[in-house]
This record gives sequence, structure tokens and C-alpha cells, in this order.
Amino acid sequence: MNQLSRTALFASLFKDVPEYRARQFASALFLPYLSGFEEVPGLPKAMRETLQENMRWLSLEPAQVFQGKKGDTHKAILRLSGGERIETVLMQNARGHWTVCVSSQVGCAMACTFCATGKMGFTRNLSADEIIDQYRFWLGYLHARPEIPQYISNIVFMGMGEPLANYAEVRTALNTLLTYTEIGPTRITVSTVGLLPMLERLLDDPEWPPVRLAVSLHSADGATRRAIMPSSYDAFLEKLLEWTGKYFEKFQSRRRHLTFEYVMLSKVNDSVRHAEALIRFARRVGKVRINLIPYNFTGEVYRDSLPGDFDRFEAKLREAGVQVTRRRTMGDDIAAACGQLIVEKTSA
Repeated sequence: MNQLSRTALFASLFKDVPEYRARQFASALFLPYLSGFEEVPGLPKAMRETLQENMRWLSLEPAQVFQGKKGDTHKAILRLSGGERIETVLMQNARGHWTVCVSSQVGCAMACTFCATGKMGFTRNLSADEIIDQYRFWLGYLHARPEIPQYISNIVFMGMGEPLANYAEVRTALNTLLTYTEIGPTRITVSTVGLLPMLERLLDDPEWPPVRLAVSLHSADGATRRAIMPSSYDAFLEKLLEWTGKYFEKFQSRRRHLTFEYVMLSKVNDSVRHAEALIRFARRVGKVRINLIPYNFTGEVYRDSLPGDFDRFEAKLREAGVQVTRRRTMGDDIAAACGQLIVEKTSA
């Protein structure tokens, strides 16, 4: 997209105003009780009117919003200014607060065979404003519903798209969210299939914030990973291992760990052999947590691991001393669960 960001547009509209006006403007965007520039406190009336005439309050608008039967998951299909649509999800976490799952692209070029978004193909990257505004949309959504909890404690970049393939805009969005919200870097997670050039880049990038990273591994057997993730290649696992050593050298905190995401596919990556390969790889990495994810139906090719196979796989990892968690399935009744996000590429 070539359109100016909100920050750049503000600067072009008000060239001679004091710097604190820009901070007032940016902070006001994250006040949940506001719905337009005419309501921004502290700004002169003329400035508010100019903003109202030249800038959209949100860079996207809701096309459809769904609520899961349990009330713990909400999904929004949002329409962008060009007519494209994306999905974002609001999920209640274990602390009773909310986690926002944001998209970083329209569609995805990674084409993972078990992911609905991958079947869309890639349309374009989202701007930082469009990423941030998914969070801002949910702020307003919660404020309009005071009967439910209001606090958003976490953000995950696990929606549509590969975040590191949109590196610059994702980085800007991360820094903006960290500046203007109370959410700290350990409460924000960026998920990636493992774009190693970008993973290498962020290690030496002073502007990349210390947010958590989750690598979509899905198999520690090279042949299996290549079969289900076309972006993988023969040397990927060894190169990823080399990168993890540099990552832990840079982030030496005892609390710092990597997460490997692992979607459980029946008769594909859930055998004893696959568990043993994962154990060996996890031991070589060191400070890693395996997040086992039930497969959420996206087509006829795959099935979720059978309960006995899932339990056996998890138990084998635990017995080997590997840190492992099992993700709760949330929002599958509204197609908001992991891997299910997909919208048509055509304009609404």
C-alpha cells in the first residue's frame, strides 16, 4: 500500500504544531471510549475538524462479527479500504482476560497444507495501521459490551499471513502497541513458519522489540515437514538449530524461551518415531516449549490425531523431560480456531 500512515498524514497536515500534539493524537487512538476524531479531548476544534475530514478513525470496518456458543471466542471479518477482507479473533485466556489474534497479511504465500489461510494464496501485506486497528476494533467492541470482561492482556500474531514476510510493518505495529498500551513484550507473541533470513535480521535489529517468538515446527523429521509445509527445505532444521543458539546468546534471561508449535495430524506427524525426533531436536535446542495443537478441520485431507495417539505423543514428550502444553480448541464452532481463518479474495 502506498497511502500515508496515520503518523505521516498527521505530520503532513500539521507541519508547525508542537510535538506534544502528535503524542496527544497517537495516544487518543487507544482510548476505547472514543469513536471519532471529533471526540478527542485536548485537541483544538480546528485540528479535530481537519482530522475528521482527512483521516479515517479506523482503517477497516466490520463486515461480520461472530460469537462462539461458549461466549469465550469472538471472530470479526473486517473490510479494508480496498475491499479486501481479513479475520481477527478475540479469545478469553486462562486468566479471564482477553487475547487478540491479529492478521498481518491478506492471505498467505506459505501454503501450509493443513491451514485454510494457505489455500487463499497471497494478496498483499497489511499496513501497520491495519494491524494495529484490529486491536483497536476489539477495544471498542469490548467497551460497547460492559457486561463482559474488558481487559486485553495479550496479543498474538497468529492470524492470517506470515508476520515475518511483512517484517517492517509488523515491527512498526509492535513498537506502536508497546508504546501506547499497557501490554508488555512478554505478552505479545509473533508466530512464524521460520523465515530464517528474517529471523537472522531481527537478532541484529535494534528496532525489533523483545517480544516472544513461536516457530511453527509441526515436525522434527525433515521429510515430513517438507511434505506438509512447502516453505521448508532439506537443511531447514539444522539451520534453525544454529539460529536458536544465536537467539539464546542474545536473550540470556532465564525466563526467555522459544515455543515450537506442533499441529497434531493423524498418521502424519503423531507417531512414536515423530515424537522421538521431536524429543531429540528439543534437547538440542534447550530452552524450548512444545505447544501441541489439535488439528481444526479445514478440508478432507487431514484428521486430528486420535485421542489415544495424542495422549501417547504428549506423554512421551513429558517422560523425556520436554516442556509441553496442549492448546485448548476455541472458536471451532465459528471457524475461528487455529488454522481455520479464511475469507474470499474478492471484494465484498
